[in-house]
Amino acid sequence: MEFFSYAWSIRDQILEETVSTLYMTFFSALFAGLIGLIVAVLLVTTKKGGILENTLFHSILDKFINLMRAVPFVILLAVIAPFTRFIVGTRIGDTAAIVPLVFTCAPFFAKQVEQALSSVNGGVIEAAQAMGDSPLDIILSVYLREGLPHLIRGAAITLISLLGLTTMAGTIGAGGIGKLAISVGYNRYKDDVVIVSLAIILVLVYAIQGAAHYFVQKTTH
Repeated sequence: MEFFSYAWSIRDQILEETVSTLYMTFFSALFAGLIGLIVAVLLVTTKKGGILENTLFHSILDKFINLMRAVPFVILLAVIAPFTRFIVGTRIGDTAAIVPLVFTCAPFFAKQVEQALSSVNGGVIEAAQAMGDSPLDIILSVYLREGLPHLIRGAAITLISLLGLTTMAGTIGAGGIGKLAISVGYNRYKDDVVIVSLAIILVLVYAIQGAAHYFVQKTTH
């Protein structure tokens, strides 16, 4: 236990930074999830042969999403700083970090969802159209329902990626367990803090994976 003496002495700070990580992850996932889901539905339904076919719109949206995915997160932090300030009133801090996190994760999640929805059996979609279901009905009762297990897997992958991105949010003054591992553990040669930070991240990752596995089993039919 002596090895972890410094980590134990700053346990309140570790708890605070863990809460910061959960705060950034939760709200970033919430907004990125909503945006990514809408974008993915538009990508799937407007592609060639889709229920709302519009190849020009699909091409433009697809290229824009791919462009956003290509921008490194650290660069994005600086590029959208004025927009971040406009939205939340500041460029620094946990809340400010949520904006670039959403910008990065929404396109990533959109592609995950697009793959999930594209895996839905085309015959089921055709049957729904033959019965006179509206595009909205097909989206809700066919695409989202049939693709739910894949959606859950995509959400888990996105959440784990998001946890990793929060560690870089410290470059704009945000907190988080990743920042603690670097600023205190690595820079001050406190190896016990690094190990504790890693353990916390691993617990969060395994919790996400475990929850995803449970819900995939419950929704697979």
